[in-house]
Amino acid sequence: MTDSLQPALVDIAHGASRLQLAPQLGGRLLSWRIGDETVIHWPEGADWTNVPRVRGGNPLLFPFLGRHRVDGRIGEWRDAQGVVRVLPMHGFARDLPFACELDADGHGVRMTLTDTEATREQYPFAFRFEAAYRLTDADTLEVTLSTTNLGDDPLPYYAGHHFYFALPHALRGETTLALPPTDRRRQLEDGSISAPEPGAARYTLDDPVIHDRFHCLQGIPAAPVVLECPALRRRIEIDLDREGSVPWYAVTTWTETDTSDFYCVEPWLGLPDAIHNGLGLRWLEPGRIETASLAIRVVKLG
Repeated sequence: MTDSLQPALVDIAHGASRLQLAPQLGGRLLSWRIGDETVIHWPEGADWTNVPRVRGGNPLLFPFLGRHRVDGRIGEWRDAQGVVRVLPMHGFARDLPFACELDADGHGVRMTLTDTEATREQYPFAFRFEAAYRLTDADTLEVTLSTTNLGDDPLPYYAGHHFYFALPHALRGETTLALPPTDRRRQLEDGSISAPEPGAARYTLDDPVIHDRFHCLQGIPAAPVVLECPALRRRIEIDLDREGSVPWYAVTTWTETDTSDFYCVEPWLGLPDAIHNGLGLRWLEPGRIETASLAIRVVKLG
């Protein structure tokens, strides 16, 4: 893909820490680097004509996340009045341009999406959805998703993240994932969600039991989610207990193939098909705003 097709990008820096974002392409965080180390993966030779399908960065999942089904048909949902509408997997936000405003000190950015005639055909609600990224220091990234109901009716939603953390696939067996108390679930072939089973406190990333799994949080987590890789001398802490934030519902773990050099750890506000099954479905009253916040801290080991 030629450089002429690459969109205008936004760079945010704090010391040795650098974010690169593409507001016009789904408000996507593309990469996060600290010095020479890559924290958030972005592939070389990415197809700029089809960024929503690129495996990298942090796609924003809104207004719903995951797959939805109506009478077995994927990509449809039924509203309270019985009207069936088409909505792509993980919602439409990752396909649309966001407005962008930089923080005055250059350490952060706020990107905003509002409803249009086209979005109301898929999701008949007036809204403002904002993603704010801010480097509070060279090792810590704060991320806040804010949803505002601009309409006259309650607004259903459940947003989420899809962080692609850089990790050589050969190191999965020695990389651990530590979680606060959770129940483990998955989406079955018919679209339903499996019954909960007790989650473990720690896994290695080569464990198939966590591939494409939802780790449903048992209340507000007192401890962060932790990815630790001794070979990279790195620990990544994801703090989901932030003042003023609505509670996160689950952390999803996924990667694409056995040789993918990334592993996704994804804080979600609900589970797939929550508009029908109610698992994490949020209703926002007219004129109200909710924020879902987290912080990612990178700690150098040894």
